[in-house]
Amino acid sequence: MTGDGFESASEGSLLDRIAIFPVAPDEGRGKLFLNDLLEDVKVGESLKALICRKPEIEGFLTGIMCNTSYLRDLMRADPGRLVDILNDNPESRIDRIVKATIDYQAAGEADLMIDLRKAKQDMALTIGLGDIGGALDLNKVTCALTAFADASLTATIRYALGELAKRGKFNPHDANAPEIDSGLIVLAMGKHGAYELNYSSDIDLIILFDREKAPIPDSVEPQTQFVRLVRRLVKIMQERTADGYVFRTDLRLRPDIGSNPLAMPSDLAVNYYKTQALTWERTALIKARACAGDIAAGEMFLHNVVPSIWSMNLSFASIADVQDIKRKIHMHKGHSDIAVAGHNVKLGRGGIREIEFLVQTRQIVAGGRNPSLRGRRTLDMLNRLCETGWVREDARDELSEAYGYLRNVEHRIQMLNDEQTQLLPKSQDGLDQVAYLMGCPDFRSFEEAILERFNCVKRHYEEMFEDESVFSPERDRLNFSGDGYDADTVKKLGKLGYGNPETVIDTVRNWQAGTYRSTRSENARERLEELNPVLFSALAATDNADDALSRFDAILSKMPRGVQFFALLRSNPQIMNLLATTMGSAPRFAEIVAQRPQVLDSLLDPSFLGVMPSVQDYNEFLDRMLADARTYEQVLNQVRFFAQEQQFLIGIRVLANTLKENRAGLALSRLVDVIVERLLRHVFENFTRKYGNIPGGSIAILAVGKLGGQEMTVSTNLQFVLVYELPKDEAVSDGTEKLKASVYYRRLALRFIAAVSAPTSEGALYPAGINPLSFGYAGPLVTRLDRFAAYQNERASTLELMDLTRMRVIASSSREFAFSVFDRIGECLKKPRDKIKLASEFRLNRKNIEREKSTKDLWNLRFVSGGVVDIEHIAQYLQICHAHETTVGMAKGTEQALEFLNELGLLETADFEILIDAFRLYQRLEHVLCLAFSEKTIRESPAAAIYAEVVRVTLSDETATADSPLGIIDLLVQVSGFPSFDKLEYSLAEYQRKTREIFLRIIGDIEID
Repeated sequence: MTGDGFESASEGSLLDRIAIFPVAPDEGRGKLFLNDLLEDVKVGESLKALICRKPEIEGFLTGIMCNTSYLRDLMRADPGRLVDILNDNPESRIDRIVKATIDYQAAGEADLMIDLRKAKQDMALTIGLGDIGGALDLNKVTCALTAFADASLTATIRYALGELAKRGKFNPHDANAPEIDSGLIVLAMGKHGAYELNYSSDIDLIILFDREKAPIPDSVEPQTQFVRLVRRLVKIMQERTADGYVFRTDLRLRPDIGSNPLAMPSDLAVNYYKTQALTWERTALIKARACAGDIAAGEMFLHNVVPSIWSMNLSFASIADVQDIKRKIHMHKGHSDIAVAGHNVKLGRGGIREIEFLVQTRQIVAGGRNPSLRGRRTLDMLNRLCETGWVREDARDELSEAYGYLRNVEHRIQMLNDEQTQLLPKSQDGLDQVAYLMGCPDFRSFEEAILERFNCVKRHYEEMFEDESVFSPERDRLNFSGDGYDADTVKKLGKLGYGNPETVIDTVRNWQAGTYRSTRSENARERLEELNPVLFSALAATDNADDALSRFDAILSKMPRGVQFFALLRSNPQIMNLLATTMGSAPRFAEIVAQRPQVLDSLLDPSFLGVMPSVQDYNEFLDRMLADARTYEQVLNQVRFFAQEQQFLIGIRVLANTLKENRAGLALSRLVDVIVERLLRHVFENFTRKYGNIPGGSIAILAVGKLGGQEMTVSTNLQFVLVYELPKDEAVSDGTEKLKASVYYRRLALRFIAAVSAPTSEGALYPAGINPLSFGYAGPLVTRLDRFAAYQNERASTLELMDLTRMRVIASSSREFAFSVFDRIGECLKKPRDKIKLASEFRLNRKNIEREKSTKDLWNLRFVSGGVVDIEHIAQYLQICHAHETTVGMAKGTEQALEFLNELGLLETADFEILIDAFRLYQRLEHVLCLAFSEKTIRESPAAAIYAEVVRVTLSDETATADSPLGIIDLLVQVSGFPSFDKLEYSLAEYQRKTREIFLRIIGDIEID
């Protein structure tokens, strides 16, 4: 049984497993029905024997016959079938019915219609008795109904294709199974696609055909034949006869129903979903499944429309559209309030649809980046959403239980008269029948139970979606219309904290006029207008409401589209607050949001602000991002999107001060490690298609500088060294185009650098460069490992040795080669050095730096005397000096090097404590400055921008804020851990003074000419 229905089938007959016995409201009437069965000449005695064997079965049968006319009629129509069902294992019987249905060899259409309807009766009675009696759970019931629908479609399609073949209009590859490789695609939609069919469900189908694959003679028009086939299929499935019907069949979900025929070419459908489909049409494909016909072709079609269903950007505009539909449903009479009599258990408040909506909206949000959330089944996805943090455990458990209960109620309603309805009866007799079929002793207990579920679902629905009143047009209404300035609006804006309310009103009118691309569409302007109350409150909560609004306006002016952005903020007001903070303290980061607003999507991931992702986590995230990439170009784009998003998350953690102990540099470096390793893999795979491999050859990428020391900031450029190794000197590649090894690896290196640095439609990944350490500054792009090692041993300058201490392998073609490179670097560094000469060379290097970049700006944390460069020199000098004395390798990062030196007794504890505290403080402050200021400002005069904010705060000098981000003072103080900005500056100066003293004591004095 497909759909995970019967993998754990229970043993025993249905009779032995019946555990629920519905009450018969009129026991005398029930016994009359039962007596008709007992008096049957053929099976009466057999039924009496069953009752003797299990007396409770008498009450079970009378209870069913009194409460559901549909099942009663099926029992009375064929008493022998009833006895067989009671004696049989229900799962085994269902499997046999499904298999027999698929294998029907009907002599004609009339015979097929009779056989399918008889099988439907057998299936309905088997499932119904097992369901009511508690022998079959909800999962088995819905899977069984779905499996029978699939089997019926397959039988019908086989017959119809066979008839086409007889007329010479179809050439099957397999006469016994003509649907295989037929090009005929039958997609099950909705509950059918999700293996969640109910008793009286319609089956919603989309039927397509692959015109390249369909084995139809050239003289025959495929569309004409397939449309006729579909009409025949619908007739066989849903036409009512004396034996009933199989399934009502609905084709109204097909693409562009007003223009397209019942069956259309699959390539046209792919293009439609890509370019024209409405939100609801794409959302409907979430549950789509190839259920009959050419399954392989159907699965390929679904694969091709994945990008149309699952966007890498969070589709909040789509959610808003779906939520509008849900709101309209609630506006209908009977859907807005919770009741029992006449309440719709599917569409009403607290009903099944609200649970499905909760699940599907979160799938829409996260499924683009996490393929594990693209499943079809509601309960499976509810559980998966819980596992990935999108739904709380208590919500998952309560909603799952409520879903199961309400689906069972839905089934009992439909059992009454085999009607496609989800409305509870309005009459008390009807309500009593549903209650009894649910196993309740009376209506009151049923009423309490179902109201508890309705209210539970309603509560979780309201918790997971913001109260509509938050965005009500009447809430804190602000009037921006007209030519003048509404006095009440001016007053409200002033009360919120806006110093220039008239300017605010003019700004909003500019939005309403559609001046910007982001506000040009009517839909975008409507979303933004709904957002206004929350927007102005959030901006007013920043240090300067007017400037925050100005920055938000600047974002809108640069944003290519607004609908998704406004819908995201509307659905998640907390993101608006965080964005306002970002605009206030890190305008450079706000620029990122303006250019790529989709990075905000990642803030909604439940793991945000949790534990910092590990390398394994990043790899798993990237795997999910690349799951749908089909081409090399798509890989490059997805990697760039991933990098932007994760860099943004790390930066937001810094701004929120949730990354402690300088973990931001490690996080940014881990991210690059994962990206470089993955890109090398894809570059190599793409490269070898043409040039093949170098037999026995290996390549490695080494990180240099801040990346090598895992101390990156968001503005760090990447620097690499590429080395390779060959089994012999004259190695040649084995591809269709053969290359010498030196040429091969140079081209491969160029491809890799292009993959990292070349801009695509998603922008540039990193401004990467090659640090030519292999043979000095005129060295080649990539070099052999033995030559690289020889150069480092014999000719490397002190500056190159300093870089060597921070060099590490971040990607390689094999682990063995990575270890080999690591060992060779260690051998170079462990060579004994003349300490006096080494100290002189370190002093000279620091002297040259001071000549070029001398500064007294204590906020120029890197180059100021006693700053980052001095600490790096101390750590690298001591490691190189003493490397030959230790049996362990060197630390790559400055902080780790200081700890390493202190543990070995090579750095006095007092000096260590000053240096480690200073370095950690510098790192925290540097990350904030990189987020807040441009690279030019950081390089030339960060103090000037910082002091502009000091002037504004202390003197209320509005002219001093032009180049200063709002709130930068508070943010710097917050991350530093000091109580005030004055204390921070004093301590910063003291750390720089003490660091310089340690530098002079360990390395020596520097005399600037």
